Amino acid sequence: MISQHDIHHARILIVDDQPVNVEFLQYLLQSSGYQSVSATTDPRVVAGWHAAQHYDLIILDLQMPEMSGFEVMAALKPLETEAWLPVLVVTAQPDHKIRALEMGARDFLSKPFEPMEVLTRIRNLLEVRLLHREVRRYNAGLEQTVRERTATLQRFRSAMDATADAIFLLDASRAELLDVNQGACRMLAYHAEELVGLSASRLGLGSPVALRALTAQLGLEGAPAVLQELELMRSDLVAVPVELSWQRMAQPDLPGQPAGQPDLLLGVARDLSERRLASEQLQRMAHYDSLTGLPNRTLFFRTLEATIALVAGQASCVVVMFIALDRFKSVNDTLGSRQGDELLRQFSTRLVQCVRLRDTVGRMGGDEFALILSVPREQLDPVQTVHEVRATLRRPFELDGHHAELSASIGIAIYPDDAADAQTLVQYADIAMERARQTGRDGFRFYTAGMNAQVAARLDLEVALRRAVEQEQLLLYYQPKVRLDTGQLAGVEALLRWQRPDYGLVYPAEFVSVLEDSGLIVRVGAWIINSACRQISQWLRNGVGPVHIAVNVASRQFVECELAQVVQAALQRHGVPAELLELELTETALMSNSERTIGVLSELKAMGLKVAIDDFGTGYSSLAYLQRFPIDKLKIDIAFVRDITTNPNDAAIAHAIIHMAHSLKLRVIAEGVETEEQLAYLRRSGCDEIQGFLYSQPLTANDLAALLHSGRTLSLAPLGAGVAASGATLTT
Repeated sequence: MISQHDIHHARILIVDDQPVNVEFLQYLLQSSGYQSVSATTDPRVVAGWHAAQHYDLIILDLQMPEMSGFEVMAALKPLETEAWLPVLVVTAQPDHKIRALEMGARDFLSKPFEPMEVLTRIRNLLEVRLLHREVRRYNAGLEQTVRERTATLQRFRSAMDATADAIFLLDASRAELLDVNQGACRMLAYHAEELVGLSASRLGLGSPVALRALTAQLGLEGAPAVLQELELMRSDLVAVPVELSWQRMAQPDLPGQPAGQPDLLLGVARDLSERRLASEQLQRMAHYDSLTGLPNRTLFFRTLEATIALVAGQASCVVVMFIALDRFKSVNDTLGSRQGDELLRQFSTRLVQCVRLRDTVGRMGGDEFALILSVPREQLDPVQTVHEVRATLRRPFELDGHHAELSASIGIAIYPDDAADAQTLVQYADIAMERARQTGRDGFRFYTAGMNAQVAARLDLEVALRRAVEQEQLLLYYQPKVRLDTGQLAGVEALLRWQRPDYGLVYPAEFVSVLEDSGLIVRVGAWIINSACRQISQWLRNGVGPVHIAVNVASRQFVECELAQVVQAALQRHGVPAELLELELTETALMSNSERTIGVLSELKAMGLKVAIDDFGTGYSSLAYLQRFPIDKLKIDIAFVRDITTNPNDAAIAHAIIHMAHSLKLRVIAEGVETEEQLAYLRRSGCDEIQGFLYSQPLTANDLAALLHSGRTLSLAPLGAGVAASGATLTT
């Protein structure tokens, strides 16, 4: 009989590259009474250790950098004579679980760990493992005396009844049951006396011919146990899927009995119902959206490919509709993610009701859905379905006492008119949907070649930009900033330009969005910082003198790179004092990840840099909230400066920003100053600095050096009651 002592003294090895997982499992097992628990974070030693120690159970993580769990199992297979490995795999990936079981793993654990599940599965596997060992000992003991054989049978009976698996002892020659354990009775809903004497074929264990062949196979020298998957028949005629391990047991010649007694077959069956259910659930998780129950992107593409193949060569069309909910984010942010999920579930239900049973509805991710409609060409009328989708959205959604009304942007592509393959067809429908979204809410668009041309042009632009970075086609211009107390130069802002071959000078408005979407903005941002530092160094060396340069920083630079290290490296590389470099970031960049941003800005401030908030007033932060951030300056956005002398609202906003910023000890810069009247108002309001065409357009490095050598300043008249008295002139 397998005792508690046997279980707790089983040899267990934990293999995981994460020390925290190893420590958790060690503590869980040792605190539960297991005495022989080893562990390693190096999967490469597992096969050698197992060959020496013969572990009863190996708890194996599948995802490890030096050697994956799958490779470890492949190395273990030659060391095992059993058809399965003493391996309990650990993973959070559904498809990995299926693959591991196919490779011979006995069972799996899911992450995160659930202590009771971990202990239960480990105990079950150890019972089966130790039972097989007991069976082997029993088989060897049959060659001993009758007394020893009787004692062994008694121990075997206890072991058989102690395990949850079903055990069958068959007469191999007659294919009849000689004995069963209680596990077999429970599994098949029989009493033990009802099972003894039954033919194996009646229960689904195999026909006489098949069992004789199996006996012959197991009789070969060195033959391992045979593992089968089949279905056994319960007494109520319900099929039970099982994994059945067969071993051959030779009966010794005993005194008083004729020689050549028939061999016995020992079968150990494990109920696979739970595993099959888990496998089906894993398959469903891999192909269906967990929130709505609709086919996910993977299954949607497979269905579309099959639909196209089905109608190919026929007078039929396949319509793909890409649907994106308008304003879903605002509803989700206002009512919360739980109500947002409920809205998506309700919409998916309505969407299914809009189409025929043979059509397919899928969720592509987020608030995006898609339809597949297969129709004869003469009946092609996708607009009707579009109207039905739009109509169902206009009915209010009931969300825990709140009513939400939505609309959708819909893009349509048709096979074979627009594309001949599933990937391109979905891509074109997505393009059409984006065009519908750009033209306003509650719209729909069909794909046209013109849309594709625009996408191709954008891709060409991205390729050209990557080439521009490699071939140093980018350059910096510098726009002066002027102090309003002295009229002297306060510094410059570095502005990016692209000297594109065959096009001339390209301004940022035409390509910055592509830099951001493609991720190139991080690389280009680092180039701008380095180039600005190099230029400061050149001006210091050639007699121009110290010039403060402000550089714009994109929000992705805070997220995707170590900004402080990039700045520090550029300063050291060119030997530039940190106080000559200033960084400007937008409110959006400031607020997107405030805690991380505060940390990065604190590092930069500790180095001696100045930090300014660019385009202030267009974002969603407040001046009071800015107290949390280590900043030095605010730049009033050009949108408020442009009409500051004609629009009372803009004038009031600018005035309020200046005075509140001063109360927080921040300097204020106004950008886009082009007229004497704008300058006069800003001076009266107490603005500290300006930049704009009134003083100078952006200049090349050489032109800016010439301006500095000329000593030109902005001559400021004394402040008076009228605009004219507050004017300015340029003096040299």
